[in-house]
Amino acid sequence: MNQAQAITLYQPLLHSIAYNLLRCKADAEDVVQDTFLKWLTIDQAKIRNTKAYLITSVTNNCLNHLNALKRKKQEYWDTFQQSEFYAKFKESDFSNIDFEKELSSAFKVLLVKLEPLERAAYLLKEVFDFDYEALQKVLDKKADHCRQLLSRAKKKLSDESSKIKMELPDASQMFESFKKACDLDNASDFVQHLKNDIASKFSKKA
Repeated sequence: MNQAQAITLYQPLLHSIAYNLLRCKADAEDVVQDTFLKWLTIDQAKIRNTKAYLITSVTNNCLNHLNALKRKKQEYWDTFQQSEFYAKFKESDFSNIDFEKELSSAFKVLLVKLEPLERAAYLLKEVFDFDYEALQKVLDKKADHCRQLLSRAKKKLSDESSKIKMELPDASQMFESFKKACDLDNASDFVQHLKNDIASKFSKKA
């Protein structure tokens, strides 16, 4: 069996294994592709059982990918207070700053600057590290639409007009739901809150 035949034969199996571990089609495809690319660089004569080698490799690569995502999420929270929300306070005496108050104000800006769908896409992708497959299910939108929502949200938040003083709305209920999701590392209740927010927006238009 040559290399091309092996790829054709084993790719469906490897993709199935990768998807069952990662639950994300795009990530599974990337892992399988990377596995094959590495396999092609190895001396085939040293591999006794190609199928077993590929299955082991793709499984290990999936586990490494999941661990990398966990580290990325932890690193995000470890450096959260140094994010753009707090950049202007870097040279200040942090002991005198109420971070929760500042975060609450930033959260209110999200309510003013973003539409409910944009806000949901931004928070779930950037804060809770939802992949686009998960966003599709939560927002009931196609992946391309989810990407557009996230792009629009980032553009609006980076717009200079965000610096203009504005009358900020009451965000207490959503903010409390957001904090609980962060503390418990479980976004399910917050996801429902976002869905209700989106539904309320459309009901007002009706």
